[in-house]
Amino acid sequence: MYDIDTATYIIVGSMILLMMVGIPLGIVTLTVSIGTAIAYFGLPGLFLVASNAQGLLEAYPLVAVPLFVLMANILERSGVAEDLFDAMSIIAGRLRGGVAVQTTLVAVLMAAMTGIMGGEIVMLGLIALPQMLRLGYDKKLAMGTICAGGSLATLIPPSVIMIIYGLAANVSISDLFLGGFLPGLLLASLYITYIIIRCQIQPHLAPLPPEGVIGMAKAEKTAKMKGLILPMLLILWVLGSIYGGIATVTEAAAVGVFGAVVAAYVRKKLSWEMIQEALRKTMITVGTIIWLVLGAVSFVGIYNVIGGNEFVQGLLQGLDLPPLGVIFVIMGILIVLGTFMEWIAIAYITVPIFAPVVVSLGFDPIWFGVLFVMNIQIYFLSPPFGPACFWLKSVAPQIIGLMLVMFFPDIVMYLPNLMNG
Repeated sequence: MYDIDTATYIIVGSMILLMMVGIPLGIVTLTVSIGTAIAYFGLPGLFLVASNAQGLLEAYPLVAVPLFVLMANILERSGVAEDLFDAMSIIAGRLRGGVAVQTTLVAVLMAAMTGIMGGEIVMLGLIALPQMLRLGYDKKLAMGTICAGGSLATLIPPSVIMIIYGLAANVSISDLFLGGFLPGLLLASLYITYIIIRCQIQPHLAPLPPEGVIGMAKAEKTAKMKGLILPMLLILWVLGSIYGGIATVTEAAAVGVFGAVVAAYVRKKLSWEMIQEALRKTMITVGTIIWLVLGAVSFVGIYNVIGGNEFVQGLLQGLDLPPLGVIFVIMGILIVLGTFMEWIAIAYITVPIFAPVVVSLGFDPIWFGVLFVMNIQIYFLSPPFGPACFWLKSVAPQIIGLMLVMFFPDIVMYLPNLMNG
């Protein structure tokens, strides 16, 4: 049988070859894991693949994923985003770039309600993009604001990506949510600061709205501010139940679904057809996630059994670099993987291997989890995969936020340490 070095080259080469011919990643990882299991253990190796998959599907926190996805799909159709955008329009006023700032603030609140990036970008695109283009905003600035603002859902709780990381690294999801809160607000602040400064330097990017658009009576402002009530109640309902120790993440997700249904009812958007469509989209999204996760977990399980985790950990720990240098190498690997792999597969393939290395170097896995999520955020925004868009340079560079979190870990650990005493 091949030694682990040779086996690793064969496994990685096989995966790249299968992906190059267009086979979906979930099938690639599952095929390679089955082939490796049979090569090392014969037909009984298939039981190892099945046991890995069974262990994942029995994980109670995983139930939170479809619930948060369903919550996001209901909110997408409830009209809450429109109310938020109207309420934030009070802030825009005569500020140059005000609508872009308004869009970023709405993105923060939507991220705190849903934790799903795709639906948030769609909602912002439908609501904010027409208004920015109508006012003469630069197209790249408008698109970049929406995509970068929408990507905050990866970092601000309740982030589905953090749930997946918590399951893969076997760490507290509640602590991850706490750890991601301040960096998420910091990144949003960087976006807003960048937008304001750039629009002052290059006024043509964001023309001021006509005088007639600005005038707003006090009664109208009050009416618009009422649009904040439902979203804020929903955020407090979900996150408050987690941080207050009332509910687990999974239970809070169920509470969030109920809250989303109530919000849709209050806004008179609740109907059987709307629920059916939300459930249909949830099934499609979750089906894709589960398929990718099953393939990745099966692959990592078999690779670890044949000694792959010790091999990779030995390589990283054997580097003639300081601990933070090893973290830079890991971040580089994640960025490279993000150019051709889905984030779910990246999480379940790399985190079980990298997390023990990070802990052995003296770093906190919660801190590393936030770094990991920020790398996934870069994956969403950067080509060639770039599911969000290719307009990253139109908004504050992601690398600034990543460096701040790397060199100032207290930004991540302040709230978890405060809550845990």
